Amino acid sequence: MYENSDTSRGAAGGPAVPVPVPVRRLAPAAGRVYGRRWLVLLLFSLLGFSQGLVWNSWGPIQNSARLAFGFSGWDIALLVFWGPIGFVPCFFFMWLMDKKGLRVTVLLTSSLMVLGAGLRCVPVSDLELRKKLIHGGQLLNGLAGPTVMNAAPFLSTTWFSPDERATATAIASLLSYLGSAGAFLVGPLVVPSPNGTSHLLLSQSNTEHIKDRIEAVLYAEFGMVSLIFSAALAYFPSRPPFPPSVAAASQRLSYRRSFCRLLSNFRFLMIALAYAIPLGVFSGWSGVLDLILTPVHVSQVDAGWIGFWSIVGGCVVGIAMARFADFIRGMLKFILLLLLSGATLASTWFTLTCLTSVTHLPLTTATLYTSCILLGIFLNSSVPIFFELFVETVYPVPEGITCGVVTFLSNVFMGVLLFFLTFYHTEFSWFNWCLPGSCLLSLLLILCFRESYDRLYLDVVVSV
Repeated sequence: MYENSDTSRGAAGGPAVPVPVPVRRLAPAAGRVYGRRWLVLLLFSLLGFSQGLVWNSWGPIQNSARLAFGFSGWDIALLVFWGPIGFVPCFFFMWLMDKKGLRVTVLLTSSLMVLGAGLRCVPVSDLELRKKLIHGGQLLNGLAGPTVMNAAPFLSTTWFSPDERATATAIASLLSYLGSAGAFLVGPLVVPSPNGTSHLLLSQSNTEHIKDRIEAVLYAEFGMVSLIFSAALAYFPSRPPFPPSVAAASQRLSYRRSFCRLLSNFRFLMIALAYAIPLGVFSGWSGVLDLILTPVHVSQVDAGWIGFWSIVGGCVVGIAMARFADFIRGMLKFILLLLLSGATLASTWFTLTCLTSVTHLPLTTATLYTSCILLGIFLNSSVPIFFELFVETVYPVPEGITCGVVTFLSNVFMGVLLFFLTFYHTEFSWFNWCLPGSCLLSLLLILCFRESYDRLYLDVVVSV
């Protein structure tokens, strides 16, 4: 039986002192990792990829969708808004994952995604009914968000050894963002854009052609989601026969005690805000990137490529940073300071570039590409690092509950911004200024944060 530890604060806010907490008795094979962990990671990552792809289907092709389905600017914003709305029952999914395990949660999540993707494909001639079905499908897909966004640290702790956890968390959490990037690529390339061809779009046949191409994308996404659901139904175990580490075998706090611990931990609340504010603003900004860049005469296709490379770059750098964190432990705060500093500079550059009439900075495709891509790289790559720092800070609170609280907060900020966009979707200058402001606030919070590595202490020191 391994000994476990929790931490308590010393007098007058002194350093963390390890205190014993109960752990499950481990078999001699404890600490073993299984090759099937990569299959579990692959299935979960593909689930996150497809959820992000379906969520971001409409933003990159908003001009074409308006023509084909009669969507208004309010509709386009609401289609993106269903993502944060889907986080309303977030705490139910957190409870389900904590009590029933990964398999039950993943199967429920994937079934909601299948139903949602199927609703969007129902062939009805009434455009008003079709729009309602599409909105309903987006809502069901949004309900899958709490699992694909929160479960990555839980999966990595359950299946992976301590020197692989950050990497597994990065892969599982960032594939959802990569799905959003795929929408920037697939949508504009498959669906014709009205930009520059308005004289042709007066023809009913051309309108029907655009509608047919959009429906082809919807059917393809439905087929992909159904295939992933079938694979998860065939094989997706909740946990390995024996835990891969001492932390994976330790007993966690109850659901109620976990919330009490989180809400009373000032250090956790600091980094929760440092994560939720800039990531929430950036997610809402990315979802309507095409609308934001239209006033500066950037086409739908160029906006799609900018969004695509910003997210892809963030995923690649995020996985690289997580691998670095696995090799050199105890550097999470330093990595976040670097990433948030870069995000603050990149977002300021982009905002000032869009105000070229005032700043006289060159407004070119190259500068827009560079500033947007750098912003995406710095912010998206910070996600797995934040997740690992959350878990280390509040251990032994379960990973799903910890990450659920912070992603819920992030979606609250995203939802508030999209709510304002729903009513003021023609004015974006204030939205651009939210980016550097949120990144700077996050940087200051991380600077004031005092890091601790309670879970790492358990695995590295206590197990020895």
